[in-house]
Amino acid sequence: MKIATLFVGLCLVAFATNSHAQATRPQSEADYYELKTLSIPENVKLEVGGLTVLPDGRIAVSTRRGEIWMIENPYGVEPRYSRFASGMHETLGLNYRNGSFYCTQRGELTKITDTDNDGRADLYQTIYKFDLSGNYHEYAYGPVFDKAGDMYVSLNVAWIGYGEGLGKWHGWLLKIKEDGTMEPIATGLRSPAGIALNTVGDVFYAENQGDWVGSGRVTHLEKGDFAGNAGGLRWTKEPESPLKLTRADLAKVDNGQPMFEAAKVIKELKLPAVWFPHTLMGISTADILEDTTNGAFGPFAGQYFVSDQGHSKIMRMTLEKVNGKYQGACYPFREGFASGLIRLRFGLDGSMFGGMTSRGWSSTGPELYALQRLVWTGKVPFEIKNVKARPDGFELEFTLPVNKTLAQNASHYEVNGFTYHYHHQYGSEIINNENCALKGIIVSDDGKKVRLVVDNLREGYINEVKLTDFTSDNGTALLHNTAYYTLNAIPQGEKVTLTEAQKVHAHHAMAMPEKTTAATTATTTKTPAPAKAAAKRQLKMPADWKQPDQVISLGTKPGLKFDVTELQVKAGSKIKVVFNNNDDMTHNFVVVEPGAAKEVGDQAFNLGLKGSQMNYIPNSAKVLFHTNLIQPGTAETIYFTAPTKPGTYTYLCTYPGHAMIMQGTLKVTK
Repeated sequence: MKIATLFVGLCLVAFATNSHAQATRPQSEADYYELKTLSIPENVKLEVGGLTVLPDGRIAVSTRRGEIWMIENPYGVEPRYSRFASGMHETLGLNYRNGSFYCTQRGELTKITDTDNDGRADLYQTIYKFDLSGNYHEYAYGPVFDKAGDMYVSLNVAWIGYGEGLGKWHGWLLKIKEDGTMEPIATGLRSPAGIALNTVGDVFYAENQGDWVGSGRVTHLEKGDFAGNAGGLRWTKEPESPLKLTRADLAKVDNGQPMFEAAKVIKELKLPAVWFPHTLMGISTADILEDTTNGAFGPFAGQYFVSDQGHSKIMRMTLEKVNGKYQGACYPFREGFASGLIRLRFGLDGSMFGGMTSRGWSSTGPELYALQRLVWTGKVPFEIKNVKARPDGFELEFTLPVNKTLAQNASHYEVNGFTYHYHHQYGSEIINNENCALKGIIVSDDGKKVRLVVDNLREGYINEVKLTDFTSDNGTALLHNTAYYTLNAIPQGEKVTLTEAQKVHAHHAMAMPEKTTAATTATTTKTPAPAKAAAKRQLKMPADWKQPDQVISLGTKPGLKFDVTELQVKAGSKIKVVFNNNDDMTHNFVVVEPGAAKEVGDQAFNLGLKGSQMNYIPNSAKVLFHTNLIQPGTAETIYFTAPTKPGTYTYLCTYPGHAMIMQGTLKVTK
């Protein structure tokens, strides 16, 4: 009896201890959304390009290798694979309608049918052929169907670094009927990997940073729109084109001004509904998926999920209409996918399938390809559920009631506005970053909404709303504390009249960050750096050198790679490094202490809005030598004296999303 009593007592203590550990353990995204990995047979190279869910619960996957695979029991422990179709060319989109599959190959929109019901395709019908120049970057995506059964397809532009050619209608959104009739809808698309129609029939596409594109974004497209990239404008001379804008017309706005200002001159220029700030949210927006699960996937019904290939994650997006145009906000949601996340689709049970690939398109997820399912655990996370614009600020809605005492304290909020250059160069640093001073806070009676009255609102700017040390009324911390609202238009209406209790007084507000402008965010800063820091980036050969002991020429290649992954130098020798960026992305070259690559990469990522003006070089003693950020097609030369201590050092690109992948080894020998 005593032994039994002791056993029960120990069990109770163990249970209580474990419960306490669970209660005090920091929450994670996995507590609310669990990732389940589908096994893939070794002989199936499932480099996902397209993904669709069939009415009977099976899913079909098209691959970059030109195959379509059918997967039975995708919700169970042992999914079963069978190859349905093969012999195609890079199928980056897949859909299913009335018993047939529709997919985009690089060169055509194809209808595929199993006419004899043996589980394998036997009829391949070309619906529409895409003109090709041979440029590797001429990808094709879609189709997505509208209610009438017409299909939307988006076509990449060519990349100038690999030839000047461009196939007809690349850079366009096309509407194609079953009989092959094509109607060009909009242009200005660069890399439109994701297209979606929402429940009211509006078309959105996701864009990647590049030439004319300062950062990733989602744009609502209507007929005659120009989304910003100049490549597709060469086809506006065609009689079917719904707009007549030419590349020459862009010369008057190709000066680095914000896109909002350029749109005042170029009336066809369509502003993004939501910007996804580069590296702060993701680096390569991919698919867009509206939550139509009516709550089966959690508390975000009617909102949107946007995948990111490079960061292997999903972001969340909310939209509203102001003055008849879409604008809204984006939020972090779920990281940690196994590979580069290309496609999202809801299963019949309300879970979300994610299809992935990374070959040539490197990602933080280490696998070459993967198929995973994201399942809501039933727990509601404490999140910023929605941000809406108001005439004098923003209204934040939360998934759970807030702690009102904390919510009424101005020190827990920070609002900043910033934007990007609009120019033909690749990408943009953050420019015109200014604080939006907090003037008032109004917490709703139910605790689920907080109205922020702020100063210095600017139309056309992205507004970072950041909350710190913020909890719900039951003490739960925010799972994610940041939102980015794209304020294309400030809503009309009456501004709120603040009571004395709702006003924020100067001594309660957070200190305003230093204002930055386009001038202060240039590649080099005018602020004198300490001598030790300056020596880490030595642009001229030191006066006491007769010549370098060793000259190293280092470049880049697609896939987030240096073209040389191992260098060897003698301890204490005089080194000249010529770093050529011949990729289509921005990179830097940073040498760090042995074993410090992850730490420095994480520090660079956490620089936030200051990152671009600091060239993503954190202030760390473990950073030994570096270049600044180097734009595509340019180079920088630095000089340094090799470490005197022999060992294995690391060089890497610290641009967020690149650091864990783009690395090489610097061996220092005696």
